[in-house]
Amino acid sequence: MIHSLFIVNSSGEVFLEKHWRSVVSRSVCEYFLDAQRAAPYDVPPVIATPHYYLITVQRDSVSLVAACKQEVPPLFVIEFLHRVVDTFQDYFGDCSESVIKDNYVVVYELLDEMLDNGFPLATESNILKELIKPPNILRTIANTVTGKSNVSTTLPSGQLSAIPWRRSGVRYNNNEAYFDVIEEVDAIIDKSGSTVFAEIQGHIDCCIKLSGMPDLTLSFMNPRLFDDVSFHPCVRFKRWEAERLLSFIPPDGNFRLMSYQSYQPSVVTIPIYIRHNFSIKTGEQGRLDLTIGPRNTLGRTVDKVKLELTMPKCVLNCLLTPNQGKYTFDSVSKTLSWDVGRIDVSKLPNIRGSVSIMPGSTNIDANPSINVQFQISQLAVSGLKVNRLDMYGEKYKPFKGVKYLTKAGKFQVRM
Repeated sequence: MIHSLFIVNSSGEVFLEKHWRSVVSRSVCEYFLDAQRAAPYDVPPVIATPHYYLITVQRDSVSLVAACKQEVPPLFVIEFLHRVVDTFQDYFGDCSESVIKDNYVVVYELLDEMLDNGFPLATESNILKELIKPPNILRTIANTVTGKSNVSTTLPSGQLSAIPWRRSGVRYNNNEAYFDVIEEVDAIIDKSGSTVFAEIQGHIDCCIKLSGMPDLTLSFMNPRLFDDVSFHPCVRFKRWEAERLLSFIPPDGNFRLMSYQSYQPSVVTIPIYIRHNFSIKTGEQGRLDLTIGPRNTLGRTVDKVKLELTMPKCVLNCLLTPNQGKYTFDSVSKTLSWDVGRIDVSKLPNIRGSVSIMPGSTNIDANPSINVQFQISQLAVSGLKVNRLDMYGEKYKPFKGVKYLTKAGKFQVRM
């Protein structure tokens, strides 16, 4: 399936390559780099070249490029590449170029176990950690002195079991189960404030530290609001179809239990609004006035608010006065950034002032769009609520907690 994997940094340099079925020249990455230069934020996930299909994933500051000779299900490869990045983050805490270079040996050992002759083999974190011990200073020094590697000589206990995602013999002094319900709002708002497009991309992340082999059941107050769902392999899908509840034996540690989408108009509510006024006339200075406020947040505070808008090319500079936060203007990219921070309902954030334009400009495109970022703690904008968590198979009583977070995905306001 996958013949070669290349990891590319933000400057377009291939700093790691791994080959399985055949050696593919790294020059094939030029097709990916050309696509990245043409559209830095919209690289096609699948790029067809004369001899290979390149399937790509961009996470943080690195890009993973998988080269396949035959046609393969692209979503299958994309999911595997995301799993590779998640594994690196689980092992090293980050997936940056410097971290990967500091752990080259462990990275190659992981890739050898995760892919066998180009096909996914062991991708569960619990199995991998039994096979390859996570690096630490003492283990690194011991391996350097003795010449040993991190790879275990015994097969993991869960490798051939019916529940390979959970290792046996797990014991904790404090038994805890935490669930994070995180929703991202993707929306396009037109000039009049009407919603052109809106949907919610959500997921439930878990941190499970329970002894033994617990069997959990998670129920929701309103499970019918899910339009599309995908689950971790531990979830019993037939019970979800029949009863709309999640029944599962959880992996040990951190994992993503489920992902979902909601695009029903009655479910997707827009949690902020922006009042805007932007005018430019030929041969004159322009005026800009922006005000941002909360809406449908149930009294929750909107935090980490940031606005970015790309000004018309005729704009030379912006002389603005914000009543909150700081702004910057990049005269090369013509990007205005306003870091608002937290929205205070008693005094809504506002920025206003003049815009200098190039003398003699006649073709003025005065309709930029605003890209918005924000976070709202303890709120799931779809209205999703966890009803209860029940545990079977063990006699102790665990501590349970649920946290909600709403944030902006691709949120755009047209002016």
